[in-house]
Amino acid sequence: MIELIVLLSLLGVGFIAGRIAEKRHYASILIREAELASLLIVPSKHPPVLDQPPDTRLVHGSVVVSVDYFKQFVAGLRMIFGGRLVSYESLLDRARREAILRMKSRARNCSASMVFNVKLETASISKGSRDTIGSIEVYAYGTAIIPRDGV
Repeated sequence: MIELIVLLSLLGVGFIAGRIAEKRHYASILIREAELASLLIVPSKHPPVLDQPPDTRLVHGSVVVSVDYFKQFVAGLRMIFGGRLVSYESLLDRARREAILRMKSRARNCSASMVFNVKLETASISKGSRDTIGSIEVYAYGTAIIPRDGV
């Protein structure tokens, strides 16, 4: 009986703490996306044609986001029955958006006007001996276009 109470308590704490952290992170993401909206990112391999060749620089952004206990528990149940792991989808969305924001921030710091050839890489980081996701890493990178004076 005590084990059940501990499990339910951990699930409750995980759910509440995870929701609060996720809402705060999304609020931060929305503010920074609005601030960096003018800096374009383009997945195209070919840079724009300009009158004068610009300077370029590789820019990147990386983030590791942890899975809260509640989402891990729900995903474990879903794996038994099959179907979409909705509890992990918001985790991936936050990680992807955060990595892109960090890349855009680095591009803005070097006075870039856009970032082209943007790519995303993901990796799951397992904890313990079980094959569960402990956290997810997303790495965003691209080539920053830095206009030269007079362009």
